[in-house]
Amino acid sequence: MVTIDHQGRFGLVFGVANHRSLAAAIGEKLGASGARLAFAYQNERLKDMVDKATQGISNRTLLECDVTRDDDLERTFGRVKEEFGALDFLVHSVAFAQREDLEGAYRNTSREGFRVALDISAYSLLPMARLAAPLMEGRKGSIVTLSYLGAERAVASYNVMGTAKAALEQAVKQLALDLGSSGIRVNAISAGPVNTLAARGISGFRDILKIYEERAPLRRNITPEEVGAAALFLLSDLASGITGTTLHVDCGYHIVGY
Repeated sequence: MVTIDHQGRFGLVFGVANHRSLAAAIGEKLGASGARLAFAYQNERLKDMVDKATQGISNRTLLECDVTRDDDLERTFGRVKEEFGALDFLVHSVAFAQREDLEGAYRNTSREGFRVALDISAYSLLPMARLAAPLMEGRKGSIVTLSYLGAERAVASYNVMGTAKAALEQAVKQLALDLGSSGIRVNAISAGPVNTLAARGISGFRDILKIYEERAPLRRNITPEEVGAAALFLLSDLASGITGTTLHVDCGYHIVGY
């Protein structure tokens, strides 16, 4: 059995909302491999939930950061530099759309709703990558973000979030090209539906789970642990030749046509 040892390596994880978050599952895998981690939370209201969700990870650090604010991002990466001195991993599991823009007709998406969804869900990866790059210099750093099949296909009620995820996946390719000469890899995981806090905001989510279970080649839904394991692989030296890729972790659902 191949084991991944990340002793002496450092990671920054964005997007833990509670213990069911995919970012929490990724953090658990990284922590178990020996990496030292910092988890960013949006504001004081969410700090306790992030603290509780990551309490099983030893020697972790919690950092407040609103990804819509450049000064917050700069301060957060500055803290990482002070505490860790360098950075090996960056996990971007950040997505948001206004509830009214995830309901009804896609054509009714407001201009502001469109801006908010793309700013938080896609653009935020760019300043994170820019600030992470100097800390990853000479360390073969790796960046992983989370996507969904709605980036490739029209999914009912996913609406503007699908547009944001499509932009995110294209940004992964651009960043992979941009950062490749520095030895930094950038990849995405397109995860199947998981019962997370964010997913429960999507209309008809229980129906989506049922359809995946019925139609995916493996005839089941994925687990957060499977997404965590895939991220652990992409962030490790085992994936040293992989960049600019979207890896589907969805029990094969993406290959099926009906």
